[in-house]
Amino acid sequence: TLPDADGVRHTLDAPGEPLLVVFACNHCPYVRWLEQDLGSLIAESGVRAVAINSKDTVEYPDDGPAGMREQIARAGWDFPYLIDADQSVATAFGAVCTPDFFLYDADGLLAYRGAFDASSPKNGQPRTGDLLRAAIAEVQAGRPVPEPHRPAMGCGIKWKQS
Repeated sequence: TLPDADGVRHTLDAPGEPLLVVFACNHCPYVRWLEQDLGSLIAESGVRAVAINSKDTVEYPDDGPAGMREQIARAGWDFPYLIDADQSVATAFGAVCTPDFFLYDADGLLAYRGAFDASSPKNGQPRTGDLLRAAIAEVQAGRPVPEPHRPAMGCGIKWKQS
């Protein structure tokens, strides 16, 4: 159970349908690179999704609630975007960067952890979402996602100082 940028708490239901968990933030150029395409892909695929912001918002205030609201509007996201203020969720998932994608099957088992596609802000590859799109299609069809999964690439999660 985590709050969104407006303080509304969201609890994910028990497994029963696939779920995409995306670790994201507002200021990361890798997230900004694909945020609109991600919103479209999620809407088109119909997969249940949630984004989680686990960044240190004291040191990176652009990633706070106001920045999250701006990002939701800019990216056209219509799925919950939640705040992991104590970073315990990112730690439990083993998330390391933004964006970092975790796709679970209907039984709640991790089926895909990988990249959106082969693109990045500076490598000249087009944004297609092909890797994540294919993984979602496999999971929705009840099939395993073939390995290896291309690792996600992006900005490191900004961990709070102890």
